[in-house]
Amino acid sequence: MNVTLTVNGKSYTRDVEPRTLLVHFLREELLLTGTHVGCDTSQCGACTVHVNGDAVKSCTLLAVQASGAEVTTIEGIGTVADLHALQTGFWEEHGLQCGFCTPGMIMSAAELLKHTPNPTEHQIRHHLEGNYCRCTGYHNIVRAVQHAAGAMQGSAAADD
Repeated sequence: MNVTLTVNGKSYTRDVEPRTLLVHFLREELLLTGTHVGCDTSQCGACTVHVNGDAVKSCTLLAVQASGAEVTTIEGIGTVADLHALQTGFWEEHGLQCGFCTPGMIMSAAELLKHTPNPTEHQIRHHLEGNYCRCTGYHNIVRAVQHAAGAMQGSAAADD
């Protein structure tokens, strides 16, 4: 089947098997390997991306179902020269250890901060419940999201 997606602002058209999951399309067809395959059962959240602005576990969506959509992966939210506030927060607050879960955590947290710019610790923990980390105790991940929220609010205040 023919699939056309806009991924990180660039349009792609590919012929794929109808059963191809979006996560495999991103990793194997587009070579965007920041989106990780953790469980293939939607339990871990390592494959979280944004589809039309909403956080989605890309192992639960077929590439053909996403045809016509705008997809943002971890590669699309910041660059080495200009990190997203969440990427900086994870760096500054030691929110990662092995890093396997980090892209999914950041993509999920980005959705939270879009809707809740100043979340409480409880709101952060609740929103990230579908993302598993096997290395940390989540405390520094929560601190990283709080750090990013503060930085983003400071940036918004500076823009006013």
